[in-house]
Amino acid sequence: MAKISDYSDCPKILRDFLFYLQTIKGRSIRTVDGYYIDLRTFFRFINLHNSLVNKDSVFEEIQINNIDIEIIKLITLSDVYEFLHYISSNRSNSAVTRSRKVSSIRAFFNYLTKKANLLEYNPMTELEVPNIKKTLPKYLTLEQCLELLNNVNGDFKERDYCIITLFLNCGMRLSELVGLSLGDISDNRIRLLGKGNKERIIYINDACINALAAYMNYRNSNFINPAHKNALFLTRNGTRIGARRVQQIIDDNLKKSGLSNYGFSTHKLRHTAATIMYQNGGVDIRILQEILGHANLGTTEIYTHISSEQLENAAKSTPLANVKAPKDDKS
Repeated sequence: MAKISDYSDCPKILRDFLFYLQTIKGRSIRTVDGYYIDLRTFFRFINLHNSLVNKDSVFEEIQINNIDIEIIKLITLSDVYEFLHYISSNRSNSAVTRSRKVSSIRAFFNYLTKKANLLEYNPMTELEVPNIKKTLPKYLTLEQCLELLNNVNGDFKERDYCIITLFLNCGMRLSELVGLSLGDISDNRIRLLGKGNKERIIYINDACINALAAYMNYRNSNFINPAHKNALFLTRNGTRIGARRVQQIIDDNLKKSGLSNYGFSTHKLRHTAATIMYQNGGVDIRILQEILGHANLGTTEIYTHISSEQLENAAKSTPLANVKAPKDDKS
């Protein structure tokens, strides 16, 4: 389980917000840490921008303990746009990274206005999210999936094969997989704990059931750490496997399968599962939304990109597809 940070380098007003996200909103430690990093960067900039620290200060060493509600009240929308320009030009932050930082700033100011009642007016109401270039998500083809599965080997092949099988068939998140316990599995169902501590039930197919059975036989014979006896996936030391280790497993097996140069990653296996279900299984988009645990249908739509084969079939299906030009009448 991730260690809860005390955020001791934060001013109280920011620490209160981060603890609010953890305890009231139920955000994961990783998510809260993301807010922490984004807002720490923002307040370092505010200190530098407003000459609250020496202009020659090393950015990464700027302390933010001085930030209080009086300083925050002076922050304007223009300051945030200056910040976005700074992280783009001086820190090479992409549009995706800038967009995430905007979301963190908006959430913080919304908290100060509506929850903490420390601001009468929210200056970030009109703050716009940077435009992000929309690209089709990368995913493995069926042939590449089989290549990946067929090349799993090594001392922990039963475990690694099971992990990859679940990713490719269920579309679960990395955090959901590493959080699985033995009690979450029942016959052909798995209980997942998703974002915001929301539980959902997914059904698994024969490939997953067989992979789990093979792994459980191996697990029960080789892992003996009593402190982690309820965790499903374990390390060589018998402790619950972590997210970083799973990422290493996926990267290693992609490399062994000759798929390491395609930009694939653990999360791309989630894209793959969703894409295969939608394109080959005829799964309705709302059912897919439930399987993936998306709060908004719009998020699910990025997985429903249409294959070139479907585009070709659509072109052929029009009633005008076989109409031929009339022959010239030369009589």
